[in-house]
Amino acid sequence: MNDFTESYFFYRQSEFPVDCYDAMHQCSSSVNSGVYFIKPAGYPEPFEVYCDNSLENGGWTVLQRRLDGSIDFNRKWEEYEAGFGFLSNEFWLGNDRIAYLTNQRTYQLRIEMTKADGSMFNLSYDDFRISDGFSNYKLVSVGQANLTSDVPITLCPTNKVFGNCTCEGSCSDPNGCTNSCKSGSTACVCPSGYLMDGDTCQPERECGCYLSGANDGRGLVLPEGEEYIAPNCQSRCSCSNGQLDCDDSYQCHPNAICEERDDLLQCYCNAGYTGNGLLCTRLVPPSDCQEIYESGERDNGIYQIKPTSWTGSPFDVYCNMTDEGGWTVFQRHMDGSQDFFLYWDNYKQGFGSLTNNFWLGNDKIYSFTNQRRYQLRVDLVNSNGVPYFAKYDFFRINDENDNYRLQLGSYRSESNAGKSPRYAMLLRDVNVADNGNVKSETELLTIASYKHQISI
Repeated sequence: MNDFTESYFFYRQSEFPVDCYDAMHQCSSSVNSGVYFIKPAGYPEPFEVYCDNSLENGGWTVLQRRLDGSIDFNRKWEEYEAGFGFLSNEFWLGNDRIAYLTNQRTYQLRIEMTKADGSMFNLSYDDFRISDGFSNYKLVSVGQANLTSDVPITLCPTNKVFGNCTCEGSCSDPNGCTNSCKSGSTACVCPSGYLMDGDTCQPERECGCYLSGANDGRGLVLPEGEEYIAPNCQSRCSCSNGQLDCDDSYQCHPNAICEERDDLLQCYCNAGYTGNGLLCTRLVPPSDCQEIYESGERDNGIYQIKPTSWTGSPFDVYCNMTDEGGWTVFQRHMDGSQDFFLYWDNYKQGFGSLTNNFWLGNDKIYSFTNQRRYQLRVDLVNSNGVPYFAKYDFFRINDENDNYRLQLGSYRSESNAGKSPRYAMLLRDVNVADNGNVKSETELLTIASYKHQISI
């Protein structure tokens, strides 16, 4: 029988250093500058980097090297994200790798440059970090600069970059010009998406009057003292003392439209109306209560009208906006406080109070009943307080030369007052009363029997 000796080999995968500083301290053989594998926390696979251990205390992870122009750095976004070039010569490590690398701990950033005469200088920052791909690898922080007196460059203030001088806007006047430098020169300027705020340059979104949802979601800084109207005129915002004030109750008048004119979006009154778009009034007074109703008014009350054939000034009428609205009331008899036993001229001119008992006046009734086709509605309340109404599909009176003769159409089926020839006689008697100013017993009987209101 043979004896066998069993041997067991255990293998444990080594932990990759997370950066060049870690690589230098993991093994004594890693003190020389060169290419090493690292695996930053969270990164899926280890990758090669160039570690420079000759500078200061060593452990510097090189992100970029440009020496002789052998590598083209005019690249697409995807190439900068993945990295390109050769670690032994010119290269860019890659935004994705740099993001993982710089978000592990606090890192210094060191920049070394060689001038045309061969002399070298460097500067460093004490807190360097960029964001991930979701945030487009934004430069989050560089910290404070460590700059010696022999460095032949001028550092730009926070958020500014060195470039051609342009007309810089400000938070209070984003479309204006701060004249912070001479046009055509090179200087530290605010980059795109930044504005001056006093002596500092800051992102547009940090200005006090920044509208994040404006400009199709791209955002907008509202200038001091100006207004912004949201699409469809659903809200209005204004900028005052660097603070934004928005009114979500803003809306156009029924006789206005929301549109852009001369690059200004807001409510504009329709043709034939004047106003600021929130309140629009007719340039020409309405011809009856129906036009007032169609303009958006919904409250019962006294309004001015001017029928198309009326040659005098506009006059007051009482408009009833119920029952689909637009009823012009020309008679109301509610109690005995107003005498209706009056003369021809009284009925011609009108009498009483529009807020109580009145007759509008035959001349006025003639003027607006002859401008278009009207219905007639008679509202009555009997002695028991029960309301009724009667409707006729056509109503008109002639002029004084024809003694204001009444033209009355068919009785409407939706009426609930029943057939009312006696009430029709009341209208006829009132309008064709002779010049002796005698009122008929029919009229007196009807008035005594009902409280009533007559409108068209």
